[in-house]
Amino acid sequence: MDGKRRVSPARAGGGQGSPNRALPLGPHPAPGTLRLRARAPPSPAPARRGHGVGGAALGLLLRGGGDRGALPLPRALPPAEAEAVRFPFRRAPPFPDAAECGAPSASASACDAALVHIALTLDEAYLRGSIAAVHSVLRHARCPGRVFFHFVLSDRGLAPAVGFVFPGLRFRCYYFDPARVRGLISSSVREALEQPLNYARNYLAELLEPCVRRVIYLDSDLVVVDDVAKLWATDLRGRTVGAPEYCAAANFSAYFTPRFWSDPRLVAAAAFGRRRRRPCYFNTGVMVLDLERWRRGGATARIERWMRVQRRARIYDLGSLPPLMLVFAGRVAGIEHRWNQHGLGGDNARPGGSCRDLHPGPVSLLHWSGSGKPWARLDARRPCPLDHLWAPTTSSSSPTILPRPHHPYYHHAHRLLPVIY
Repeated sequence: MDGKRRVSPARAGGGQGSPNRALPLGPHPAPGTLRLRARAPPSPAPARRGHGVGGAALGLLLRGGGDRGALPLPRALPPAEAEAVRFPFRRAPPFPDAAECGAPSASASACDAALVHIALTLDEAYLRGSIAAVHSVLRHARCPGRVFFHFVLSDRGLAPAVGFVFPGLRFRCYYFDPARVRGLISSSVREALEQPLNYARNYLAELLEPCVRRVIYLDSDLVVVDDVAKLWATDLRGRTVGAPEYCAAANFSAYFTPRFWSDPRLVAAAAFGRRRRRPCYFNTGVMVLDLERWRRGGATARIERWMRVQRRARIYDLGSLPPLMLVFAGRVAGIEHRWNQHGLGGDNARPGGSCRDLHPGPVSLLHWSGSGKPWARLDARRPCPLDHLWAPTTSSSSPTILPRPHHPYYHHAHRLLPVIY
């Protein structure tokens, strides 16, 4: 062997129990760590379609196999003028299935009807969060071998990280072209909310294989502390989107500007405009999506139309969330609040966010939505108490700051850690 791992440029296959195959990594990094080099995105090329996975924003199935061929993988990408970036991740331990799960399928196909499908995005700024989210899902699933991950990315250089940390993971990566939405994005209250990859979830129905009829979408700033199969089993009651709704605790009207509410035509055109039921806020960081209904209803095109209206009329301020509410609010299948203990990142308007307590009730998922992210606050040695619940889920080899018993919120970690870990 020449010290490199290679894969055919025309196809990259793999699945549970198969050898870890990814983009060429070059010489092996130091034992137990992964070293990646930042790469620039490829120069624009004409839109291509392959095997029914189409659209200008769609591109590359970096890890595929079975019944679907991957789109061609370039042998080399233009190098960026950036130094090598070191991601200090350890390999995760195996996550065996419980006895009642039965033997896992040997197929690498995403079309197995027994699979639980989860979609996340991958980018450099949130890679640690994505790794922690995957780790938490696998750790708490009774049948982790039945979980299939779909990763959407705009930097192909990040693709090997997942396969390195989780060698037996069943997953596939999809390239999302930022140009697809760059002309639709307007300024927001926080620069991070303007990143094109935030809008990739609106294109999952196009990116994922047609055989994938349902998917759980998860943001990268959360950890799951329950069996995700329970969330997967949610009855959507004929709706396209299932998510926890917050009717009393959130001021729905505040998510849109006076310009929107003063125009009866805009209000009437929204999903909630002519409904008797008062619309409720729902956080889009945790959603169960019926992709068949999404495709039939043309939801992606409807979201894009609202984004064009926003460019002309400034009807909201908060990034990728309001367009989804304009299309689905009032028509969402409500899910238990335990599946999105959101807001742990604090105020969007404050750099670094603010420390918040848990909402009352049981917890199945902790979500650091808001401007403060647990890894950033831990690195800065200014963590919020609940940030310590995130730290054990990451596969980072960096030392972890342990919670201090005298901290006013230490009791949360003391109460939850035995349950979570």
